[in-house]
Amino acid sequence: MNNMDFPDNNCFVCGPNNPSGLKVSFSINNDDVCVAEYTPHEDYVGFQNTTHGGIIFSLIDDVMANWLYLKGMPAQTAKCDLRYKNSLQTGETVILEGHHIKTKSRMAMMYGVMRTKEEKKVIAECHAKFMIIS
Repeated sequence: MNNMDFPDNNCFVCGPNNPSGLKVSFSINNDDVCVAEYTPHEDYVGFQNTTHGGIIFSLIDDVMANWLYLKGMPAQTAKCDLRYKNSLQTGETVILEGHHIKTKSRMAMMYGVMRTKEEKKVIAECHAKFMIIS
């Protein structure tokens, strides 16, 4: 059982109990980075086999939020600056990374990135601020 597996976790991205959710499993690796792997399917298409940008944002937002959650600091997104670099085809596996930059008071500065697993091509990256819930 991981920290995301609790009875009322219906999160769209990481909730194991959400029947419409993505069911992504996050973990912290030895480099202190929150990581996950995901392969979008055709239900999440935006245009001609390209994954919808909202799905890409949701995944990057959650990898950053889960770094904080897995460290015992649940938080909500306060601000984000997302840059789409390349399109993501449905069926193409990506690696997600969430990096902690610094925390000041109740505000955590985070960095998230999505890369294709095979080519390591950056799909999108994000600098964000999260408000830690006390």
